[in-house]
Amino acid sequence: MNESVVESAESASAPPRAGRPPGPGLTRRTALVLAFTSAVTAANVYLNQPLLGAAADSFGVSPDVLGAVPTATQLGYAAGILLLVPAGDSHDRRRLILGLGTASALALAACAVAPTVAWLVVAGFAVGLLSPVPQLVTPLAVALAAGGGEANRGRVVGTVQAGLLVGVLASRAYAGALAEQVGWRAVFGCSCALTLLTVLVLRRALPRVPAAGSASYRATLASLPRLFAAHPPVRRITVSGALVGIAFGAFWTTLTFLLEGEYGYGSTEIGLFGLVAAASALASPYAGRLADRLGQRGAMAALIGLVIAGWLLLLPGGSALAWLLAGVVVLDVGVWGSQAASQAALFGLDPAVHSRLNTLYFTLRFLGIGVGSLVGTVAWSGGGWPAVVATGATTALAGLLVAVSPERLRRRRRP
Repeated sequence: MNESVVESAESASAPPRAGRPPGPGLTRRTALVLAFTSAVTAANVYLNQPLLGAAADSFGVSPDVLGAVPTATQLGYAAGILLLVPAGDSHDRRRLILGLGTASALALAACAVAPTVAWLVVAGFAVGLLSPVPQLVTPLAVALAAGGGEANRGRVVGTVQAGLLVGVLASRAYAGALAEQVGWRAVFGCSCALTLLTVLVLRRALPRVPAAGSASYRATLASLPRLFAAHPPVRRITVSGALVGIAFGAFWTTLTFLLEGEYGYGSTEIGLFGLVAAASALASPYAGRLADRLGQRGAMAALIGLVIAGWLLLLPGGSALAWLLAGVVVLDVGVWGSQAASQAALFGLDPAVHSRLNTLYFTLRFLGIGVGSLVGTVAWSGGGWPAVVATGATTALAGLLVAVSPERLRRRRRP
């Protein structure tokens, strides 16, 4: 059985094997349901951030203490991507999605009734761990759409990712507004109910799709380092994604410093500023179509080029709001568009390893965002906004060079 996984990993840089039966078909209704699922489950990861002040008052502690909650949730999310998403290559994705959705609803309920800070931290970690549903939904959508041909792959990826972006962007506004009306515990309770409703809809809407492979979970997990090391296209796309993630993390971390220090904005205005990035959600499906038309290198070059252009627009944005707004839109369209194009390129490889490819991409992507938050803060402390812009533009340029770099098609065979 382990040998079959090795062969699957070894074939990841080749087109899908001929003769594979087409998927059962992806209807527009099913695509919208999957996009909605991505929105709901992604929102669950980020909705605790606006609730920290209210929760701190409830527990009678400093808001700084509650900072452990989103940290635990993000760590749980990264662990879930790394440990659970690879199972999509060896198990029924439909069953995995339904199981994780149900379990994450229970974790949200645990957050709603948390009697102590420690309980909330542990429950928050569980929410993150059980929430990598979007990373399972996207390969499932591609598998369902397999009968529509290669030309549909980018469009499908873009549509599902648009749902994820809407969830990420809307979660903070939704949680903050609802908490002011009914309290922070009710936010978790409402999200629990919405997640359970989503699971019920999925149970009726999702067709059954055979597992992509028959290997064991342990074998699929063990094959991740080999899949990354042995295949130049996988390394090129995932490393490029990590570098663009650094540029993205550097911006959104230091934006708060800029808006508070230069523009004198408070938390409400800063939170609403995130709505400017909604344009990226609208552009995501078009980025997928661009990948279908220009090919992976052309689309990634164009979209990462937008990230660099966004940083150039942001340079005068340190003191001019119009430039700042324009830079945010261009930067976010490039970042999220390049992500859609990268996933479309990865899903052009062997379908038997799609979930593992998604695991590698998003693990490195989130690692890059974390590193970007750190280096952005250091750049701000050392040189202010110009230093941040230089850092972001440089890492985005590095991501562009990696994305378009040639690959050695031949590699030394193992004895």
